[in-house]
Parts: sequence; structure tokens; C-alpha cells
Amino acid sequence: MVKIMKKIVKTPAEWRTELSEEEYRVTRKAGTELPFSGQYYDFSEEGTYHCICCGEPLFVSDQKFDSGCGWPSFSAPASDTVIEERVDTSHFMVRTEVVCRHCDAHLGHVFTDGPAPGGLRYCINSVALKFEPGKD
Repeated sequence: MVKIMKKIVKTPAEWRTELSEEEYRVTRKAGTELPFSGQYYDFSEEGTYHCICCGEPLFVSDQKFDSGCGWPSFSAPASDTVIEERVDTSHFMVRTEVVCRHCDAHLGHVFTDGPAPGGLRYCINSVALKFEPGKD
């Protein structure tokens, strides 16, 4: 069964009242936190990582791995329906941006240098996530 989600749409002013300045800069303006600075890059507790903007469960700890890149890295999202990929041509390169499908929050990027079997590395900003401990 496919989960139908209603898209969350808010004005920039509404997002600013709900998010910290850094959360807003990263998730609503497609920013990036400094490498090795986020709270989840070197974090290994068991649980689920949710979107900081809407609470959608995005990634689970059993898919998290240490890529050495300075940001939390995951080999797959929690499900095929929670993220959307977009072409990002900023900074004079072509990358694949990852956003929350429910609220369009910028999360990070996905690269093809991840572990087997899928070979993907979802490189995600810690500030875009809220961790909930417990079984995945």
C-alpha cells in the first residue's frame, strides 16, 4: 500500500518561527553545515532520523555508516517514498540533491561511492535531522 502524503507548504516567515537560523539556512535555503561539525556525523545510537521540519522518518541507524566525509552517511532512506532526488548544478558541479518529499526540506546529497550492495551514500546535514532513539 502506498502512503499518500499531503505536501506541507509554509511561508518563509512561518518556517523561520519554527526553525533555528542554521536549520532554516540548511533546510530552506539549501545550505550545508561545516564538515565534522554536526551532532550526528560521529553518532552511533540505535534509532530513527526524522526530518527537522516536518518529523517524517527519513533514515534508520542500521543504514548509517562512517564514510569519513564529515557528515552523517546512510546507504538507503527509511523507505522509497520519503525522499526526492533533484539535479543540483550549484557550485560549478552537477550533484544529486536529496530533499524531504513531505516538506521539500534540503537534506544533503546522494553519491554513488557508498557500500555494497546498493553503492549509494546519502550525505546528510545533521541540522536537517532530529534523532529518535529506539529500535529501527
